[in-house]
Amino acid sequence: MGYDIERFVGYVNEGLLCSICRDVLEDPLQAPCEHAFCTACIHGWLVHHSNCPEDRQVIDVSLLRPLYRYMKNDLNRLQLHCRNREYGCEMVCSLESIDRHERECEYSQIPCSNADAVLPCSPCSGCTVQIERRNLDGHLAVCEYRSRECPNGCGFTILSAEDTQHNCVAELRTELELLRSEMICRVEEAKHEMESRLDSQRRHMVQKESILQNEIEELKSQMSRMMSDVRSLMAAERQHRQELEQAELEKRELMELLKGLQKDCRLTTTEGSRKSNFRPLTRLESVKRKPSWKRESKEREQVWCDCSFSPKAEMWPHQLVPPASLPV
Repeated sequence: MGYDIERFVGYVNEGLLCSICRDVLEDPLQAPCEHAFCTACIHGWLVHHSNCPEDRQVIDVSLLRPLYRYMKNDLNRLQLHCRNREYGCEMVCSLESIDRHERECEYSQIPCSNADAVLPCSPCSGCTVQIERRNLDGHLAVCEYRSRECPNGCGFTILSAEDTQHNCVAELRTELELLRSEMICRVEEAKHEMESRLDSQRRHMVQKESILQNEIEELKSQMSRMMSDVRSLMAAERQHRQELEQAELEKRELMELLKGLQKDCRLTTTEGSRKSNFRPLTRLESVKRKPSWKRESKEREQVWCDCSFSPKAEMWPHQLVPPASLPV
């Protein structure tokens, strides 16, 4: 519902009136056909209808938009009386600030602050008086539901009508029983909560222990496999070392054999050269044959140098065919 048009001072433009309630717009919304409505009015209308109440065009809640800014400004500048005018308020202010004034207006009717107080002997709950804000303090001073602290020092807050019925000892006992029952309930709740947490932790620890046990078994199996691999590697290393030692021994034997063969070849060559025929040469012949002697000497050196083992030929010195006797 909108603002009552009778509260406004001066002329109100027709375009600022709600098309449904015909009062001044309150929280206005505008349809695509540019007709304006109060928010509460148009929402209530669209519950049972699906068209504009003015020109019957189809509209939906999702199509509603805020009022144009210039219309909103015109609306906010309208002057109206406070709704507490009948109680004596003569305030006239703009529509933009009327809500703030009415929340603080001294002529506003408000409920007594003792409305929640309860008397044991009364079926009613609290003070039901509606009083002007400016007179609230005077009413609270004489309200039969007003409360105050017990004058005997028990610390309880009592209502004025309960003064003759208040018993400090009974009230304290009642309060003590309430506190004891509340404490028992809290202890039980805490106990249940702790038991639930312990059960949850116990289940979690059992699951964790099972997982750790499986991981330990897996690590043991991995360690066993690693030890087996290490033993295999050590055995292979020992075998390889033995093979190297055997190869070194064979190498030494072959070297000794090669040295012996080379020695035998030198002895054989020396004896052959001694047994060969020799005659002295004239000076002329020695000069002529000197290059051939050098050639023969180089050939002999080449031959005996080839007596060493040749990997490519794969032959030992005793397998080599001795060279033909060179002419002297």
